[in-house]
Amino acid sequence: MEDAGLAVAKLALALHAARGGQGSIWVACGPGNNGGDGRIAARRLAALGLAVSTADVAPPDTRLVVDALFGLGLKRAIEGVWAKRIAQINTLAESGQACVLAIDLPSGLDCDRGQPLGVAVRADHTLALLTLKPGLLTGAGRAHVGTLWFDALDETPGPAPTAMLIGRQSLAPWSKRDALSHKGTQGDVQIVAGSMPGASRLAARAALAAGAGRVFAELEDPQRPELLRWDGRALATVVAGCGGGDLIAARLPTLLEHAPRLVLDADALNAIAQDAALATQLRARAQATLLTPHPLEAARLLGRSVADVQSDRLHAAQTLADRYGCTLVLKGSGSVIAAPARVPAINGSGGPALATPGSGDVLAGWAGGLWAQHPGLDAFAVACAAVHWHGLAGDTQAHGPLRANDLIERMAALDPA
Repeated sequence: MEDAGLAVAKLALALHAARGGQGSIWVACGPGNNGGDGRIAARRLAALGLAVSTADVAPPDTRLVVDALFGLGLKRAIEGVWAKRIAQINTLAESGQACVLAIDLPSGLDCDRGQPLGVAVRADHTLALLTLKPGLLTGAGRAHVGTLWFDALDETPGPAPTAMLIGRQSLAPWSKRDALSHKGTQGDVQIVAGSMPGASRLAARAALAAGAGRVFAELEDPQRPELLRWDGRALATVVAGCGGGDLIAARLPTLLEHAPRLVLDADALNAIAQDAALATQLRARAQATLLTPHPLEAARLLGRSVADVQSDRLHAAQTLADRYGCTLVLKGSGSVIAAPARVPAINGSGGPALATPGSGDVLAGWAGGLWAQHPGLDAFAVACAAVHWHGLAGDTQAHGPLRANDLIERMAALDPA
């Protein structure tokens, strides 16, 4: 606990200094270990001559709040005096009067699901100690955490993780091309189009930009002559469902039976949710498959509500992966990648700039393009790389939305090394 309190004090000192070092630091302490860490941090800060309070009410001149109310063990809804304490912290933050630093995770946030337990602190910074919990990175967690810091405290590793965090190392297989490579060695992607060619065009452009040797698309675009029309010679890595409309259902039986690598998005997922025979065929498929649903599509596949999916994104993703025997990307804030018998992964890159029409089509096409170049990789590795790459490009957008066409160019400009 002493080490934890010292780590909190060090970060609090730096944050306080960055805001000019004026005013008081309010350490809001709870009854458990989190509160103990807060009291040690308060003692350390006071020893440096800073104005520090651990009272139940914030001093009028508070400029930094250390949220030490509740830690990782909280599983019940916060009520009464503690809810009022959280409301006071959030008021100080929202008014701009004070910066908020949470210990372990913002109080009131479920550490596994990333959902508020009634009310939760909205922190500017969160210092995770010893372990990173899934709730910090997915669901509503990212809206509450702010800037995430981590300190292992030089302790031995704890229990096996319930999820892993995707990092830039996931991009390594695409960091360098063989000097003798040519378009024939980089794999083929087939885009199965439908009634909305714009979405398929985005997926096709993304597959090309990702590095696929050839992209066969069932669409004609005089402005993109490098998109080849598929002539039925072979099935390679297939991306289906982007703008597919109702027509995609008729194509799925053949694709499910023959495609060696299959990325299913949008209307392909809706067709499977509505057709028990297609769902059975998907489960029986021996070849590699990647599903890329957003929360509504995931809800349809599960036969549940969107609220159910979002309330526990890790569970929803793993349930779908196990049900269909596939790798699955549950898109959204902190996208989750799940596969049977695998520890799920959470993506920490990306943000609201990616909440634009066509962003998911770009992701599906990019995954297809990456997979075509390395057909021996499993779908889980491809999904992690595609999602992280997609998010990194989104992080380059400082303000406002990143349009899908521009997103492709940003992704292509990123160095995966």
